[in-house]
Amino acid sequence: LNSTNTQLGANASIPAKPAQTRDTSHLRLGNRGTVTEASGFNPEEDAQKIYNAMKGAGTNEATIIEILAHRTIAQRQKIKEAFKQSVGKELLDCLKSELTGNFEMVVVGLMMPAPVYDAYELKNAIKGAGTEEACLIDILASRSKAEIKEIIATYKKEHGKSLEDDVCGDTSGMFQRVLVSLLTAGRDESTKVDEAQADIYEAGEAHWGTDEVKFLTVLCVRNRNHLLRVFQEYQKISGRDIEDSIKREMSGCLEDAFLAIVKCMKNKPAFFAERLYKSMKGLGTTDNVLIRIMVARAEIDMLDIKAEFLKMYGKTLHSFIKGDTSGDYRKILLELCGGEK
Repeated sequence: LNSTNTQLGANASIPAKPAQTRDTSHLRLGNRGTVTEASGFNPEEDAQKIYNAMKGAGTNEATIIEILAHRTIAQRQKIKEAFKQSVGKELLDCLKSELTGNFEMVVVGLMMPAPVYDAYELKNAIKGAGTEEACLIDILASRSKAEIKEIIATYKKEHGKSLEDDVCGDTSGMFQRVLVSLLTAGRDESTKVDEAQADIYEAGEAHWGTDEVKFLTVLCVRNRNHLLRVFQEYQKISGRDIEDSIKREMSGCLEDAFLAIVKCMKNKPAFFAERLYKSMKGLGTTDNVLIRIMVARAEIDMLDIKAEFLKMYGKTLHSFIKGDTSGDYRKILLELCGGEK
């Protein structure tokens, strides 16, 4: 907990008003989220309630949860503006001075527009000793072209550095090449299946073998419909699922990256359901993964992630979170999860 929380200490460079120049929060929104626009929304009233919850001795966390877990990203930006106007301070700074631990991490994440949060998570994954490769994979394998372009621009603006340069400085080999390819945001996003593309017919294991560049070219560039067809053909020719072959042929971060791309192409909510399950099963919890997915997907496809979780594991995501977390951290995650079913 402590090591995770040090990333959010007083010196962390959290952007103050990232949505001022260009509001990009709409880019990520889906219509399958558990968090939806609050009706009768009054940012000034919300800002006043949050201020009252923090002033004086102690903090009324229940009020903070009640408001922030039930407002969209766009609405939270308006609360930030109203708070600054009425109190003369940055809401994010005030929240960070009042809250601690994993609860603070969730709240801080909720206050950022989507590209800013992704850029912030990527920066934390790269900086310091070691790299959290899972974060790089989770974000870059699952975001659309438009989203990746926004993340790159936001990263440069917030951190004054090129995301590609930072990724290259912290990774190596074929894994680095996969991440760089994803960062070019060059994936074809048409729905056309090109029968003439050789990779449909050369998908057999005998042809691909350990040709990692072939995997990279196909998995990082082709559109989703084309890839789903490639996976079908691959199964026919080699008698093996593409995921099984990746597991046999690859290892480490490269294996994780290719698997994440395949899974996101097949079924993105199922990919996130599996990541959530693995973050909580067994002893201990990988809180940074749990927080990142709950915050990032709450407004997009959390309803679908919950449905896939139940289908895959026979238990509700709600029950898993409830059994694996505690206190205000548990309360805010359960609100983002949105009910038991």
